[in-house]
Formats: sequence, C-alpha cells, structure tokens
Amino acid sequence: MPEGAPGTQSSGLVLVDKPTGLTSHDVVGRVRRLAGTRKVGHAGTLDPMATGLLVIGYNKATRLLTAITGSDKTYRATVRLGISTVTDDAEGEVLATRLANAVTPERVTAAIAGLTGDIHQVPSAVSAIKVDGQRAYQRVRAGEDVRLEARPVTVRRFEVIGFRRAADGTTVDLDVEVDCTSGTYIRALARDLGEALETGGHLTALRRTSVGPFSVTDAVTLEDLAVRFTATELSAAAAGLFPVRRLSALEASELSFGRRIPATGTEGTVAAQGPDGAVVALISDQARRGSAEVSEEVSAKPEIVFAPAGTPDAPGTSGSGA
Repeated sequence: MPEGAPGTQSSGLVLVDKPTGLTSHDVVGRVRRLAGTRKVGHAGTLDPMATGLLVIGYNKATRLLTAITGSDKTYRATVRLGISTVTDDAEGEVLATRLANAVTPERVTAAIAGLTGDIHQVPSAVSAIKVDGQRAYQRVRAGEDVRLEARPVTVRRFEVIGFRRAADGTTVDLDVEVDCTSGTYIRALARDLGEALETGGHLTALRRTSVGPFSVTDAVTLEDLAVRFTATELSAAAAGLFPVRRLSALEASELSFGRRIPATGTEGTVAAQGPDGAVVALISDQARRGSAEVSEEVSAKPEIVFAPAGTPDAPGTSGSGA
C-alpha cells in the first residue's frame, strides 16, 4: 500500500495522468488497489490511445463525478489528413487514402470555421455509446454497419498550432487544441475536418489537458501514485467545484437529516460547509408550494448529503469530517 493510502476512511479526488495503452477502466482498477477501497469511479472516459487527465473519485467523492463529467474539456491532438480509418484514429483499419497535397493553411482555417461553435456531430461508430443496449464498438467489431444519430455539441475553440506536410506531399499533420463541451468526440472532429477538405482524416495523438477546473499539470502518474497516494479530500474538492455556503451548527444538522434550510441566493449548486470546515451537502435553491397565504417559497434543498444523520461524519458527532 502506498504512503498516504486512504482506505475506506476518507473520500477525495485523484488526478491521474493516464498513459497510452490503458483503458480508463484499467486506471480505475489500479486506483482501487492503491486506495484500498472498491468505491472508485471516473469523470469521463479516455480512449486507450489517448493520454492525459483522468479525474478519479473514491468513496463519497464518487458522488461529485456527475457534476465533473458534464464540465468543458480541453484537448491537444494531432490530425493526419489524407487517410481515413474505421475508428477515426490510428488504431483502426485504413478505409481510404486520398492525396492531401492541395491542402493549405488557409483551406484548413476555412474548414475549421465550419466545425466551431454550436454544431451537430455524429459520434464515431467505434464508441461506447449504446445502441439497443449494446455498445456501438461491439456492434462494429461484430461486423455490423452502425450509424449513430447526430448530437448537439459546442466547440468553443478549434485552433491549429502546427502544420506539417509529409515529404512526399501525400499527407498533412495538424497539431490542434480544442476546447469543447462534454460529449464532443475529437476523433469525429478529425474525421469531419478530413471530409470537409476532401482528403479524409484521423487522429494520430490525443491528450486531455483539462476537465472543468482541473488541469493535467496537477495530475500524477500511476507510478508516482503507487509510491505516495496523492488526492484532494472531499471537502476541498467540493469547495473548489462550487460556490461555498458556510453553515451554522443548526443548518448543518438540518441538512444532515435531508431538510431544507434558508435559500442561498446563489444560482446553481452550492457546497454547504459546516462549522468544522467539512462539506455536509451540495444544495440548490428551489421553490416549493407554501400555504394559501404564501403561494411559493424558495429555500435551499439538499441535492447530495455527504454526512447523513446517524453516521460517524454527521454534524455534531465525534470524528466529523470528509
């Protein structure tokens, strides 16, 4: 067990710099063993070929992962124009080759403009999206012709930071950076850029550099994690993700029972922090029907309670903390 391994007594987030060749499930399995707990999950899959930031939650912090999964993400990637593959990346069988000798930086810029902003994107057929209860990639590998429906996504930035033409002129490699909403497939962007340029295209490299407020510069390798377990404990993680509402002892106790407290006056989810600094719950202002005299009342309702009444971490009990 590495130094600082938490076991089942604490909760937090681990930022892992995933190496190429491992699935996200592989990384979760390793963190389970290193953390000494079975309750581990991640906030957004990375393909085996990809590297970069994988946000892992363990114990109670797994309940933060849904909010993190929906956050915007940033990637660095290399797109090869001139070759199309089954998987839209370098791991798939080549479908077609077309000369990219007519591709210019100006044409690339024009094509990227059509793939930036609010767009409808058809995900790669070899993806984890379920079709009639089965993963799309499983159907493709079984020989089926899978066609997925287009989905709305937002590409906030799609910038070329490198342009390299092969010596024989047959292919062009583009180094790009992409800021996008959750659910955007960078492989599909490579494919669609290639089609817009009439050359075909696929990814040869992909690295995720940020997820919401988290950066890969703060991540650790699995090798380093095996020596010293490094994590952000639950309360600090929640306070970093959401605005903080400081509670009185009475308010903390009420939330531990799942009861409402006075409204926060803040839009969206808020981390409710008890007098001891521990985050008791995530809350949000919501209206509810009142009496005949008061038609509607706004108060803060608990979305997730991390320290329910009757547990060792509940407010007012000994050993309270995240």
